[in-house]
Amino acid sequence: MSPFRLVRVAAHIPRVPVCAKAFSASAAPRINLALTPEQLELQQLARSFTEKEITPKAAYHDRTGEYPVEILKKAWEVGLLNTHVPAEYGGLGLGVLDCALISEEMAYGCSGIQTAAEANGLAEAPVILGASDALKKKYLGRMTEEPLMCAYCVTEPIAGSDVAGIATKAVKKGNSWVLNGSKMWITNGGKANWYFVLAKTDPSANAGKAFTGFIVDADSAGISVGKKEINMGQKCSDTRGITFEDVEVSDENRIGDVGKGFQLAMGAFDITRPLVAAAAVGLARRAYEEALKYSIERKTMGKPISEHQAIAFMLADMAIGVEAARGLVHKSAWMRDNGQRNTLYASMAKAMASEVANKNAADAVQIFGGNGFNSEYPVEKLMRDAKIFMIYEGTSQIQRLIISRSVIDQAKRG
Repeated sequence: MSPFRLVRVAAHIPRVPVCAKAFSASAAPRINLALTPEQLELQQLARSFTEKEITPKAAYHDRTGEYPVEILKKAWEVGLLNTHVPAEYGGLGLGVLDCALISEEMAYGCSGIQTAAEANGLAEAPVILGASDALKKKYLGRMTEEPLMCAYCVTEPIAGSDVAGIATKAVKKGNSWVLNGSKMWITNGGKANWYFVLAKTDPSANAGKAFTGFIVDADSAGISVGKKEINMGQKCSDTRGITFEDVEVSDENRIGDVGKGFQLAMGAFDITRPLVAAAAVGLARRAYEEALKYSIERKTMGKPISEHQAIAFMLADMAIGVEAARGLVHKSAWMRDNGQRNTLYASMAKAMASEVANKNAADAVQIFGGNGFNSEYPVEKLMRDAKIFMIYEGTSQIQRLIISRSVIDQAKRG
């Protein structure tokens, strides 16, 4: 374990108190939006790491699709991997806001590399939320002892947004469960040491009681790993199908009670959706800053294109989008860290940030003109990478479904 990791575990980044002792002359409480010194230090670490290790190598990994093994090892060494893992299991025990700072910075360099890193957090989240102490020590502990990867196996070929449609089954056999089924679009699928798997254990029950979560070792007999999918963007992310054929899993590897898996899987999103949104902010910020720099250097009609109102207004909208999306990310993360239910705001952050990322990337290509369409410049990659933010961890339409149901229910309750 690196010195930085040990220091972080010992110091632990403090939460900003809900009732801060900061008052104006009129005794009205003020909102403090500033990051703590420890959070600023963490942000700078992630920014420096990205500048040195990710940004210079992003084009190579995009071109080749090669999984960024060495970059992820270095991220683990400095404490930028598995940041959710509680201190008692060897991790840093960072909060969601702390992790959001890391996600934004890493995605600024390459959201494909950031996705590979953050996929660990998604798989670990239901374990942190519901697993026994023994399971946490065994599976979370090993993630802090060496640079391993893990994966969240929920999506299936016919069940993406419709999680209730999952067909993978787990049947009890003595002190074990036998899993059969196929998962699809699994990030880190071919690199994982273990999987979080959601399987149906009661075919006759409704979604809230039909599923159970399990930890499955990746080297278990009966697991088949599919080919690496060649995607439009985030090409270095390892995305595959995973098939389970008569895979035996000890009952000791069951997470929580039988029939509570759906709640676990959905509860994980309250932690991870703000982080996906933070990554989208990182991409949006990169697109904006690339476009701003280019517009100042590029001249037409005798002046920089940034001085043409058409371009200037596009830049203004890009800047607005970054700041507004980040505000939602930080609010949803802060709520989770302070024990408040953040499902609504996590969905708002995910929906807005993903769409800002797509708009900023498209506008950056437009500002670059013909150069933006060329792979010698960075913005066409951003445009390809951005699209998946509107799809994975809940499509923009699913986020709007969650948001609309929440606000309507609140209005009905008065």
